[in-house]
Amino acid sequence: MPEEIAAALAGRVRARRKERRLTQAQLARKSGVSLGSLKRFEREHQIALASLIKLAIALDCEADFAALFSKRGYASIREVLDER
Repeated sequence: MPEEIAAALAGRVRARRKERRLTQAQLARKSGVSLGSLKRFEREHQIALASLIKLAIALDCEADFAALFSKRGYASIREVLDER
């Protein structure tokens, strides 16, 4: 499961890079992430969190991190009471 999530995330970063018509070298320069790290991420789906955040900022996707682990809304009063 973690590998599938990482692969999907790498695919979305690659797709966004291509939408922006950026080469890997251009995105690496723009983000401050080494070209090797970016290539490894797109190929092997491995990247440091700090580098992923830099890529997100360079691709104007940093707001997507706000949804990660955010507090979810309640579907019922029971859920509110159960949280206490």
